[in-house]
Amino acid sequence: MRGKEGKIQKEIADAINGTGLGRCWVATSGLLKSPDGKRFVRALPEGFPDLFGYRKADGKMFFIEVKTASGRVTQPQIDFMRSEVSPKVLYGIARSIDDAFGILGYEQGKLL
Repeated sequence: MRGKEGKIQKEIADAINGTGLGRCWVATSGLLKSPDGKRFVRALPEGFPDLFGYRKADGKMFFIEVKTASGRVTQPQIDFMRSEVSPKVLYGIARSIDDAFGILGYEQGKLL
């Protein structure tokens, strides 16, 4: 996680996990270091969304692409959404915690 986008990703994941409304993970890829100091590569498909998880109310999976206020969606991200995301899965672009909760169908902590 780097820069402003990484900060937004962490805020959204913490908010989802902290409310108990769902379980959320940051999709980290690249050269990483394990807690014991070993380096390893974690790779995800090009365009894979920044956050993924499930909504606890019904177990429905979600994918969230995080962008800053001026951030743009890349072509690989559009291609991933079109080819890999089922209509049964919650998917959206979030620039804030409120956007992410909207993707999950929550408003003020309640499922709509």
